[in-house]
Amino acid sequence: MLTNERHQYILNYLETHGTITIHEISAALATSESTIRRDLQFLEDQKLLLRVHGGAQRKTQLNHEASMAEKRQLHLIEKQKIAKYAGTLIKEGDTIFLDAGSTTLEMIPYLPTDPTLKVVTNSVTHALQLLERGIETIILGGTLKCTTNAIVGPTAVEQLQQLYFDKAFLGMNGIDEQAGYTTPDTEEAIIKKTAALQSQEAFVLADRSKLKQRSFVQVLSLKQAMILTDNCPKDYLKTLKKHTKVTEV
Repeated sequence: MLTNERHQYILNYLETHGTITIHEISAALATSESTIRRDLQFLEDQKLLLRVHGGAQRKTQLNHEASMAEKRQLHLIEKQKIAKYAGTLIKEGDTIFLDAGSTTLEMIPYLPTDPTLKVVTNSVTHALQLLERGIETIILGGTLKCTTNAIVGPTAVEQLQQLYFDKAFLGMNGIDEQAGYTTPDTEEAIIKKTAALQSQEAFVLADRSKLKQRSFVQVLSLKQAMILTDNCPKDYLKTLKKHTKVTEV
């Protein structure tokens, strides 16, 4: 296969899946891993992707926001692992905030069957699934954002400021040691930040594709929440642990 054909295959794959490993490319294209490493380095130099440990991930625009339908298809197994572990952190009688993220959505099947559990969310999708499980649910009022099914705006923020949570579980688009936790949308950032500040503990649920990524708006500094992820490269794990608690599941 010609060099430009390999490059196009890698970029097409990343556009669909978000991340790819050197082993996956090598096996699919019957090309040596050393050649693939050179290809990835070239594409990163052209600012077309971001190299990560063992592979590469899609380089996104700072203000790009995928739809909920698109997000739910990416890294589903990893999200379910993170969500299952997050469910074990909820104790009897907890009141929690469940953010309108695709990974937090995967938490719902793993929430304890506890009649004293109370969940507040800013997601229409989450609220419907919570009600199907018979979980006491409060949904914030405000403006419905069509792409992510999230409720945002000043009304939702005012409601949040009057509520207190044992734990908040947040989705995030990027985690970076300098930029902290980031997301593309200013209004969603305010909701996430307010919920975290109103909680005794705040957890960011993020698969490895969100690591070393920056989006448009800072939500929180790293120290203001704890990270739940599926697989963090050892060198970056050491860096993150200087700032906050990180749990790999």
